[in-house]
Amino acid sequence: MNNQEKNVDCIKIKNKEIILVGTAHISKESVELVEDVIARENPDTVGVELCEKRYTTILKKDKWEDTKITKIIKEGKTQLFLANLLIASFQKRIGKDLKIKPGAEMIQAIKAGEKASAQIALLDRDIQITLKRAWRKMKILEKAKLIYSLLTGLISPEKIEEELIEKIKEKDIMAQMMEEFGREVPSVKEVLINERDIYIANKILAAPGRKMVAVVGAGHIEGIKKYLNEEKDIEPLEEIPQGSRWVKYIAYIIPLVFLGIIIWGFINHKSVELTLTMLAYWFLINGVLSALGTMIAFGHPLTVLSAFIAAPFTSLNPTIGAGIVAGLVEAKLREPRVRDFQNLNEITNFSGFYKNRISRILLVAALANLGSSIGTFVALPYLISFI
Repeated sequence: MNNQEKNVDCIKIKNKEIILVGTAHISKESVELVEDVIARENPDTVGVELCEKRYTTILKKDKWEDTKITKIIKEGKTQLFLANLLIASFQKRIGKDLKIKPGAEMIQAIKAGEKASAQIALLDRDIQITLKRAWRKMKILEKAKLIYSLLTGLISPEKIEEELIEKIKEKDIMAQMMEEFGREVPSVKEVLINERDIYIANKILAAPGRKMVAVVGAGHIEGIKKYLNEEKDIEPLEEIPQGSRWVKYIAYIIPLVFLGIIIWGFINHKSVELTLTMLAYWFLINGVLSALGTMIAFGHPLTVLSAFIAAPFTSLNPTIGAGIVAGLVEAKLREPRVRDFQNLNEITNFSGFYKNRISRILLVAALANLGSSIGTFVALPYLISFI
């Protein structure tokens, strides 16, 4: 058995033979290993660690052209879409260093499976569900750590040697990495690794055929082997947890607190001038910080102005944010071109987010919202100081 074959496990459960192939998602050797194992084993079914959306993303390069950027902004999915782009960009950048397309081993598994006349089974949970579950379960500090790690990886990219990729693909080293990851961001590990181990294992058990080759990330192998012997109901893992109620309550409490401060200030001091001063500071603090966020995203000057004007009002409206206004204005003023959609999958560094009109619109929406939120929590205590 050569070094690559260390990442192949054969398991027999009842009348089914399962060959687990552990891969590094950006590795030439993994592509060759997948092709060799499928050709040799001639399975009835080939399972890949993909969901329907990621399967479409990998095989259909033009899928982004169907994206409705205004719909994403209006539905408040800006942050989720940006997270998708950040993760994809991080993988693209590593793949560029190693001169291999991320997910190439999955593409090869599908091609080899079709050549062997095997059925193709998608084993992974929907990526949107996974990201939403992870985000909802994460604590604020964990969110900050994750965003910081992704951003620093794009802003200050370091070359990744192929030998390192192959080294960390060894199962014992990968297990150590997963353990370390779990200590740093336990909520994310639970959703991205543990839950998906359960999900993939049960998808393997439910897949058709008596002989199956399942191509999965090496870090999932041990978990999948464990849960192959413990059938579970995976429907609860497809549910998206409700967000914290206190976040929703805050959105409605803020306008009440604001009105309370203004009314109390007027009643207590009997001064129209003080009331107008307090309103002016609310508008300035909220508007300036939202506009600043828009400027950091390199928004159009008119978009910056729209964020400045909208933020003081949207902060008092739980149903709309300054980011929605700024994002829609930016999309109108700098309408995305076909090539922006076509190049969306080619962003590999932080500057790429600013050069592409689609990702820049999303940045404008996200940072305008962030600036307005900071402005609200700065302005309220400042207004209280007047009374």
